[in-house]
Amino acid sequence: MTEKDITEKLLEDYPDVFSDIVNVLIYKGKEVIKAEDLEATGTISQYKAAKVIHGQDRDVAKYWTKGQMRIGLIGLENQTRSDPDIALRVIGYDGAAYRNEINQGNARYPVATLVLYFGTDRRWGQKSRSLRNVVGTPDKEFARFFHDYRANIFEIAWLDDDTVAKFKSDFRIVADYFVQMRKNHAYVPSKECKFRPIGVSFPK
Repeated sequence: MTEKDITEKLLEDYPDVFSDIVNVLIYKGKEVIKAEDLEATGTISQYKAAKVIHGQDRDVAKYWTKGQMRIGLIGLENQTRSDPDIALRVIGYDGAAYRNEINQGNARYPVATLVLYFGTDRRWGQKSRSLRNVVGTPDKEFARFFHDYRANIFEIAWLDDDTVAKFKSDFRIVADYFVQMRKNHAYVPSKECKFRPIGVSFPK
């Protein structure tokens, strides 16, 4: 794991940053999810393939709670390159979370994964977002029983200025960096570029 990957995860793991990202990308900046309503959860799950146990590790994940009630589980995945298998990966993460609900006997709640794409040279292709495009289209009759699964891709470098301005946490500076790098291939820090102690290391 690179230093950049670790830094991204550390930043996003802060409850105020995590809630800020979700509130802007899902709720258009409205403060629906509050930092104090987020609860840490494990990111590692396991699956068995060819009689071997494998581990899969989300980047960041948190429970959204209200008092003692869990409203949902939200995961964030960071990508610097388009991944044609992203829908397969996400369905693995989400499926493992639902399996954990069954195993733990917990109340049922929805699971959602947001993929944050930080590429600046090209957009994430439409064909590499859904399970149907990965496995192909079955015959007409079989297709009626096939459930598609789409990954929620957010192209950070292509966010418009109004959306970037909605971020209230350090993530606004991260988003601004990638937008500037896409547009100008250079970054000019704003006066508000003051990070919390961990700092943010940008790729060169």
